[in-house]
Amino acid sequence: MGKTKLTKAKKIILIAICIFAVICGIISSLIFGEDTPMKKIFLSQVQTELEKCKIGNEILKEEEISNLPEPVQHYFKSCGYLGKEKMSSAEFIWGDVNFKMGVEKPWLKIKYQQNNFVTEPSRIAYIYSKMFGLIPFEGLDKYQGGQGNMLGKLLKKVTLFDVTGAEMNESAAVTFLSESLIVPTCALQPYIKWEFIDQNRAKAILEYKDIKVEGIFIFNDKGEFTKFETDNRYMDLGDGRFEKHKWTAVASNYIQKNDLKVPSKMKAIWNLPQGDFEYFDGTITEIIYNNKQKL
Repeated sequence: MGKTKLTKAKKIILIAICIFAVICGIISSLIFGEDTPMKKIFLSQVQTELEKCKIGNEILKEEEISNLPEPVQHYFKSCGYLGKEKMSSAEFIWGDVNFKMGVEKPWLKIKYQQNNFVTEPSRIAYIYSKMFGLIPFEGLDKYQGGQGNMLGKLLKKVTLFDVTGAEMNESAAVTFLSESLIVPTCALQPYIKWEFIDQNRAKAILEYKDIKVEGIFIFNDKGEFTKFETDNRYMDLGDGRFEKHKWTAVASNYIQKNDLKVPSKMKAIWNLPQGDFEYFDGTITEIIYNNKQKL
């Protein structure tokens, strides 16, 4: 009789241990696993856009930039893009990225993967971080098919925000425009028009899928673009509220690899009435053009 009770007790303990192990496995997967449904969606959408890329092995020629404003031409020449293969896509590999989710929020260190595409203007970025050093946060920030979307989740399941609509479409389009000179074949596409301002400034206008946005690129005397400024971006205040404010992207610390000069530091700043709010500060560690060429 005593032996039977002991056997039952062992079974109960064994079952409890198994249940505990399963629970620990689930928690571990939620907290530590980075192979997530959102990451798979990101990779699938990137592959979809890669399959649309149409530019072959064409070489960028000087006559193709002859109609661009002088400072933009200077950029193409000084950064070494003439005589190089045209880009149909670019994968940005970021390191040391710091991000703020609000004016009063602390800086978060994030992992940031990004792909931009030329044939149909698209930008897809995947964000991964751990809030408080423990709770996984993921984001998907994209401009695809003329529509913008910012999706954020905790623990792979809990949706924090899912922003869509006209304001997001316009904001995502202008973000794509701000990065167009880092994938400079974009500057030659029919969806982007250019206007000369002066020797160090040019206006770029993107018009695609009934959305029209514009901004001003600012160049230094070396021909490097150092800033992009626009009034066509909406700040998400939460609860479906948006405010349009001036927004600036800053490019700096140009490095030379494979005979090309590219900015290795990028910042994003809201120029608010009460002062500037810098919320993105990242280092580009490499760029892969046309899904093959590493810088």
